[in-house]
Amino acid sequence: MMQDINVNPNYVRIFDTTLRDGEQSPGATLTSAEKLEIARGLMRLGVDVIEAGFPAASPDDLEGVRRIAIEVGNPLPGGEELFRTVPVICGLARASKADIDKAWEAIQHAAHPCIHTFLATSPIHMRYKLRMEPEEVVDRIREMVAYARSLCEDVEFSPEDAGRSEPEFLYLVLGEAIKAGASTINIPDTVGYTMPDEFGGLIKGIVANTPGVEQAVVSVHCHDDLGLATANALAGIQAGARQVEVTVNGIGERAGNTSLEEVVMALNTRRAIFGFDTGIDTTQIVRISRMVSNYTGILVQPNKAIVGANAFAHEAGIHQDGMLKEQTTYEIMKPETVGLSRSRLVLGKHSGRHALRAHLEEMGYELSKEDLNLAFERYKNLADKKKVVTDADLEALIEDQIYQSHEVYQLEGLQVACGTMGMPTATVRLRSPDGEITVQASVGTGPVHAAYEAIDAVVGVPNTLVEFNVHAVTEGIDALGEVTVRLMNGQGTIPHRKSPQTEIMHARTFGGYGADTDIIVASAKAYLAALNKMLVALGRHQPAETTLISSPAD
Repeated sequence: MMQDINVNPNYVRIFDTTLRDGEQSPGATLTSAEKLEIARGLMRLGVDVIEAGFPAASPDDLEGVRRIAIEVGNPLPGGEELFRTVPVICGLARASKADIDKAWEAIQHAAHPCIHTFLATSPIHMRYKLRMEPEEVVDRIREMVAYARSLCEDVEFSPEDAGRSEPEFLYLVLGEAIKAGASTINIPDTVGYTMPDEFGGLIKGIVANTPGVEQAVVSVHCHDDLGLATANALAGIQAGARQVEVTVNGIGERAGNTSLEEVVMALNTRRAIFGFDTGIDTTQIVRISRMVSNYTGILVQPNKAIVGANAFAHEAGIHQDGMLKEQTTYEIMKPETVGLSRSRLVLGKHSGRHALRAHLEEMGYELSKEDLNLAFERYKNLADKKKVVTDADLEALIEDQIYQSHEVYQLEGLQVACGTMGMPTATVRLRSPDGEITVQASVGTGPVHAAYEAIDAVVGVPNTLVEFNVHAVTEGIDALGEVTVRLMNGQGTIPHRKSPQTEIMHARTFGGYGADTDIIVASAKAYLAALNKMLVALGRHQPAETTLISSPAD
């Protein structure tokens, strides 16, 4: 449970909205099971509030939030110490009774539920989107916050597009929201428009001029349209905000949200400047970053602060010389602080099951006996192909096992033939949801394309391949390869045989992830993982016509 800010005025609450605002990133579709795993990761990370979703958006979203409220939002048996680690579970709702009722239906099962409701307050939004007069907006806010408060003790209110709202109007609106029962007032720079000094000034004005502000926590929610989300959030904290709304890897609408890892590590690394505390276990940062990246299919850019592949890499000779003499010459934080391991040689082919289990536990993975047996078998196969197995290899192997655990179709076998002579051919063996084995061969422009055509012939779900990325996890010719793909369901791009399901399904993108020492196998795993997500979303498992629009360069 989050700390009482009245007890520690220098404590900054971390409100994570990866599962709500982050999932709104194009292509970042998550299943209920994946959202639950991320929520568990966020709990281990130590976030104070998890905004689990937008329950009114769909029945599936409501069910996902409900499951998180039950399984993550309640203490495990064991006493008061465990109880203190339980995060607040929050559900978003527009300022309407129907939305608020849906949010409460989903979050009421949590030990510490919170309803987050919002309504736009900028002149441009009130005039063109809401088509409401300012007086009507104030009345709606007063009524809906009070209604939410009648259901839930913890209510957060956000004046959407606060960054472009009139300050005097904000003081009035926020004062009425607090009077109606809001315990948190969140100030969103919805379109990433403000500059740091400007946003900091806005927060200072709100703290100084809002009636009853001492009864509520001031929060900030910034977007990165101008690359200033983290700077604005930190300016807001310095101006008096004591909650910051963030996402893992900074994912979110358009250019994204304030990055959790950037804010937390800025406060941590420059403690002498800021003087604020959080409840985050920073050693979990890299792990949750990779989990979110692999589940959503959104890669982290190599030069991304804190969690990028190059964040702690040094290639220039001058830098390397400085690092060898004194680490702090070019690193302002230790990689171990955020959960990275400096170890190169981790395990070998002669290591046993017990050694593997102990090392995985050190890395934060607690596997059941059955999962450990499967991981050990896969590890032995990998160790036979590689001279050394690194932490990154193990992480990719275990996460691939986890991510492939909720399959509709399963890849039982793959064989390809390619080269300068003849046509690239792939043969796949897939297990269907009812256990039937199907073997299919297809040709393509290259081995990956041929494999995808063969899978399409069996699965038969219309799609367009819109993104294909491959990279090596570690160095060397025997490196483990990772592949991420993003698919769009085929409606509206090419003609297909129609069905009731395809007619109501809007164009959406789905991410998939696969890892293997054979990059063609990794490509097939990633493609099938994305197709499985698409099948679940479509609610169908029957084959239909399909065409691969763009093939990866083989």
